[in-house]
Amino acid sequence: MKIGSYQLIPVETCSFKLDGGAMFGVVPKIFWEKTNPPDEQNRILLHARCLLLNSPGRKILIDTGVGSNWSEKFAGIYCIDNSQFSMEKSLSQNGVNPEDITDVIITHLHFDHTGGATKLVDGQWQPSFPNATYYIQKKQYDWAMNPSLRDKASYYKERYKPLADRNMVVFTEGNQKLIEGIEVVEINGHTFGQQLVKISDSDTTLLYCADLIPFTSHIPLPYIMGYDLQPLVTLKEKIDILNQAVEENWTLFFEHDPYSAAATLERNEKGAIVIREKFEKLP
Repeated sequence: MKIGSYQLIPVETCSFKLDGGAMFGVVPKIFWEKTNPPDEQNRILLHARCLLLNSPGRKILIDTGVGSNWSEKFAGIYCIDNSQFSMEKSLSQNGVNPEDITDVIITHLHFDHTGGATKLVDGQWQPSFPNATYYIQKKQYDWAMNPSLRDKASYYKERYKPLADRNMVVFTEGNQKLIEGIEVVEINGHTFGQQLVKISDSDTTLLYCADLIPFTSHIPLPYIMGYDLQPLVTLKEKIDILNQAVEENWTLFFEHDPYSAAATLERNEKGAIVIREKFEKLP
């Protein structure tokens, strides 16, 4: 898929698992298990699918996946599996080295989105993409440095603080254009200062949905994660964004869906927003 000067390339980094009930909030298991079957511990499969925007002048990465150097206990709890694919393998398959990345847009600082932003080298946490500028919402960074008891388990400061310490971070504030054809959209339901990434030209728009809509099965409005700090805010954000996506014929990109990378939407005969077409890879 090409938008403007950018070739859009999905980057599979690993698979992992989270509790199905937490992923679907108030929606009963009898509904969500049809699309996302759980294992014996009620965990469902997720992918950490990032996106590479490749142009003649820049190589832009959106999110960095779970990363490595986790304890055996942590990796076991979340069933982290990078045996099939990893960030390094996926980039290499597309002729890209970590040193080639010029920009990294972080949607938010939960471990499954920013775990790969740094790596452990000789006992020190170093940037995984040493020549890149990292873009993070200031509101999210401030929250991540002092999270609540409810969500502190999602944040690991060694995965992002070294970037700020090295002055590699540009802090964004609210909705703004970052680079030609790329803008970020601030949302606050899942966590404070999450930023979705919108890539557009005169004909085509793709929205990187991050944790507003993790799976295609989260398209129905009540399907909101139990992890979200402000679920009613998420509901309003979903209504606004999904309406715009239908009206302007956007493609939605799913970071965590293990079965579909993207989809387009339409309204059914009852006026509800539903999937029009799913794509295992980008169209």
